[in-house]
Amino acid sequence: MEAKLYNQSGEEVGVIQISDYVFGIEPNVPVMHQAMERQRANARLGTHNTLGRGEVEGSTRKLYRQKGTGRARQGSIRAPHRKGGGIAHGPHPRSYTKDMPRKMRRLAVRSALSARHRDGAILFLDRLTFEQPRTKDMIAVLNALNLTGKTLIVLDRKDEHVRRSANNLPNVKTLLAHYLNVIDLLTHDHVVMLKAAVDVAQGYLDKPAHAVAADVSEEGA
Repeated sequence: MEAKLYNQSGEEVGVIQISDYVFGIEPNVPVMHQAMERQRANARLGTHNTLGRGEVEGSTRKLYRQKGTGRARQGSIRAPHRKGGGIAHGPHPRSYTKDMPRKMRRLAVRSALSARHRDGAILFLDRLTFEQPRTKDMIAVLNALNLTGKTLIVLDRKDEHVRRSANNLPNVKTLLAHYLNVIDLLTHDHVVMLKAAVDVAQGYLDKPAHAVAADVSEEGA
C-alpha cells in the first residue's frame, strides 16, 4: 500500500510504502475496546484506603449498660454507624492490573492504525528536525501541515529538541513508536508518523517472515 509522504514544510515529497497488515486491516472493534479498558485499568494506582472499626482511634469500653436505659444498645464508639467510627466494607489498596495476550494487544494497535489511516487521520512525514528546542518552530510545522486540534507525533527514537518543542503545546503529544497504544491513537484528531517511526512500528507489528513465506507458498500451490 502506498501513502503520500510530506516534509515539515508541508510539501509532498513522494510516497511511502506501508504494510497492508498494519495499516489496511478491518478494525477489530471488540479487541480495541478490550485493549482500551485494560490500559485504563493498568493506569489506576489502587492506593485508596479506609480505616475499619479496629483501626480508628477511640475507646473500647462499652458506652453504657446493655439494659435499663431505654436507649438502643451500643457496643463501641468506633462502630461504623457512629460519627468518627470505622468504615464498613470500604476500599483498601489493591491492583487493578489486567492482562491481555500479546497477539491481541498488537491486533488492537493494528486495528487502531488501520481505522485512523482509513479516516485520513494519519500523516506521514519524511523527518522532523529542529536545531534547538523552540515552541515557535513546532507551531510553524503544524501550521504548514494544516493540523488543528489534538495531534500525536510518533517518533522512532528519543529527540529532546522535538519533545521540548512540543512540551508547551497542550494539544500536542510526542510518543515513541514502540509505545503505540489504542487510547493515544483514537483520542487524537491527527497522527503524524515519521518515516523512520513507520519502520519501527512495522518491525514489531507486521506479519512474521515465516507467516509471509507460508502465505506465498499457499498462493503458489
